[in-house]
This record gives sequence, C-alpha cells and structure tokens, in this order.
Amino acid sequence: MKDGATRDGYGACLEEIGANPKIVVLDAGVSDSTRSKKFGDKYPERYFNMGISEADMVCTAAGLATTGKVAFATSFACFLLGRTMDQTLVSVAYSNTNVKLVGTHTGLAVGEDGPTAQMIVDLAYTRAMPNMTVIQPADYEEAVQATRALVDHVGPVYMRLGRPKVKGIYDSSYKFQIGKGHVLKPGRDVVVFATGCMVQESLAAFELLEVAGIRPTLVNISTLKPIDSPLIVEQAQKHSAVVTTEDHNIIGGLGDAVLGVLMEHDVRVPVKRIAVKDIFAETGSKDELYAKYGLSAEHIKSTIESLIKK
Repeated sequence: MKDGATRDGYGACLEEIGANPKIVVLDAGVSDSTRSKKFGDKYPERYFNMGISEADMVCTAAGLATTGKVAFATSFACFLLGRTMDQTLVSVAYSNTNVKLVGTHTGLAVGEDGPTAQMIVDLAYTRAMPNMTVIQPADYEEAVQATRALVDHVGPVYMRLGRPKVKGIYDSSYKFQIGKGHVLKPGRDVVVFATGCMVQESLAAFELLEVAGIRPTLVNISTLKPIDSPLIVEQAQKHSAVVTTEDHNIIGGLGDAVLGVLMEHDVRVPVKRIAVKDIFAETGSKDELYAKYGLSAEHIKSTIESLIKK
C-alpha cells in the first residue's frame, strides 16, 4: 500500500504505460500540478502543452482520438469542465470519441484555493452525459490501475482525481475493474457507500465507531457510471440503513446515483447522504472545510450513530 495523492498515481502510471505509441497526453498549462509532466518529460513527441486554452485542448484531443490515438486531456477540474462544456458535450460525448478527460484538484479538499477552484459539480456534469464513463479512484494504487484500464477502454471517460495525499488502502493484489465497486470493510447494521478521498474519511469514522462496538460495512464506489447496481442492491438489502459519502454537491453525485439504483429496484431502506449541501464553501484547509460543511469523520460517525438509534 502506498500513500499519495491520486493525481500522483495518475502521473506515475502515464510514465509507465507511455511506451505505447497510441497514447498521447495533453495538458492546459498546469502539467506539474496534474503530474502529466512525467509523461511529457519522457515522451515529448506525444505530449502537447496547450497552455490556458482548455477548449482547444479538448477539441485537439478529440481530433487525435479520431486518428486512432488514446488521448488523455488533463487539467484542474474547474478549468477542464468549467471552460469546455460545449466541447466536452459535442466533441467528446456526442461524438463518442476515445478521449480520457482527467480532472484534478476536486472538491472541498482543494482547500485554500477557494470556492471557484473547489469543483463540486463535475460528477453531476459528466454523469448526465450519454456515452460518458465516470471514475473516481480512492487511493494511489487504484489511480494507477484505473489509468491503466482506460487505455483498453474504448470511449469517453471522465476521471476525477484529488490534490491531497491520502492513505493507501490497496496494494498490487487489488484488481480495479471499470463498473465494479468493492466491499472494503464488511460489517453489519449500516452500509456506507463512499467515493474518492471520502473512503479514507469513512475509514477514520469507522475507527471512532469501533470504540462503541459499531462496525458498519464500507463499499468503495470508484466507478460512478456505469455504477455497480447489483452490488448496491445486495448490500442495501443486507443492512438496515444506507449512508453515502462524497466530496461533491449533494445534487447529481454518488448519493443521487445510489438513490436511483435503490428506487429502480424497489429497495426500501433509510438513506442519509453526506455531501456538500448545495452551497458554495469558502477558503480554508481541507480539515476545516470538512468540519464546517459536514464531511468530516466525526460527522460520518454521528450520522451512523443516529441511524442505528432510530
């Protein structure tokens, strides 16, 4: 298990798989921060730094994909999607091109960069696009494996990565699969479906709960579309309540995806969604913002405790 930001796992994997001549990587002037620079330093002939021109970058990636290339287009999520909605919708999703959009520095975890950089609506954007696959790895190793999997996956993908270093939860024995969730910690009473760095936050909450003899189940949902409906239904039916945790707006993210699955399969169980409550946050550290806006391990703990009491 390796500690590290998911963006670090992405950069390391790009460097590892870069010998494949079909792979091209594009960045929008932030390659050191997104870690795509690792690929660019080793394979400069297939690396394109487009500068602060995200719409051009997405269209260029789509064009390269039509020639048979596997195109990774990378930037901070607030720029990658915020400035390219038309290009992403038409040139990538509608055109069904083999472009891998990789957005880093997501959610309130970006912290001091402030609310305009705290991308909390990207899952809602991309989940709503036909043809788009949506992935959010939980740690360094899963980011490595997810990046590798995208090379063989044909079609548009949005992969959501984080800025902060997170604790490693997987080693090389783990096998990431697009469209599959993973029961990370089996338990009882309540099942928690988490994504991204909220997997680690949920694990921290579980440590607090164990003191009181409460041992919920934790499921890592690293593919939000297509979501692992059979696993969600199976786990929800085994438990008396469901909690979802995500560093994203409460509208359009993991919570809504899980609720949709439960509704379609007529699974009737109490559900609590832990997410940003449809509000813009402010500038502050990750821990300060998680505490203030209800994403902290302590908040997850109290939510689970209240569900069990009911």
